[in-house]
Amino acid sequence: MDDNSLSAMKTITFIVPVYNERDTLLGILKKIEETDLGLDKEIIIVDDCSTDGTRELIEGLEDRFVKLYHAKNQGKGAAIRTAIKDATGDLVIVQDADLEYDPEDIKAMLVPVFKSGADVVFGSRFLHAGPSRALFFWHMMGNKFLTLLTNMVSNVNLTDMETCYKLFKRDIIKDIVIEENRFGFEPEITIKLCQRRVVLYEVGISYHGRTYDEGKKIGWRDGVHALRCIFKYGVMRRFISLVW
Repeated sequence: MDDNSLSAMKTITFIVPVYNERDTLLGILKKIEETDLGLDKEIIIVDDCSTDGTRELIEGLEDRFVKLYHAKNQGKGAAIRTAIKDATGDLVIVQDADLEYDPEDIKAMLVPVFKSGADVVFGSRFLHAGPSRALFFWHMMGNKFLTLLTNMVSNVNLTDMETCYKLFKRDIIKDIVIEENRFGFEPEITIKLCQRRVVLYEVGISYHGRTYDEGKKIGWRDGVHALRCIFKYGVMRRFISLVW
């Protein structure tokens, strides 16, 4: 992309998948709006059939937010797929509603886009650029293992495939068919991006993780499903494409 195209970028779309985040949603929306990125912001909230009052909270928000609703709980990947259809920003980023990720870190993620021609930027929790809460050794090891396998099938050297903070140029993310409904979105989108040979960067970010008592949702079953996704998109589909 040339300098003129980069200078034409004016808007970033925040996709905020939400499921039972009544206690943190308003806080993260405030952080998004207060963070000066030098870009206009479009904020798309997708309620994935919350049952704790989150849906009613969203319905009461002002119309400057794009508000979308699922009639039944489908998962994070499905919420992102729903939101992408309505995204109009030049850039698109996924923002969890749980306050684990700080929008201030997006400033650093924008640098490779405007300075190095990046198509996609991942915010890595393991390239520490700020404070990170010490939690869950085995989650960390599982993440590193899944990232290693993804790197092996994709021939890249990422440190944090499972990160929420993934920043895309809009035309790239809109051109990829997202098939996974839940957390399998993370390995699926990473592998599909690498197969397209996009210019992919990582930037260190801070991380303020939650415990399960504080509302963390991802579990070991999601890790097992991620393994299946790595095999499905990184091994089987490559094998089929070579055969046919």
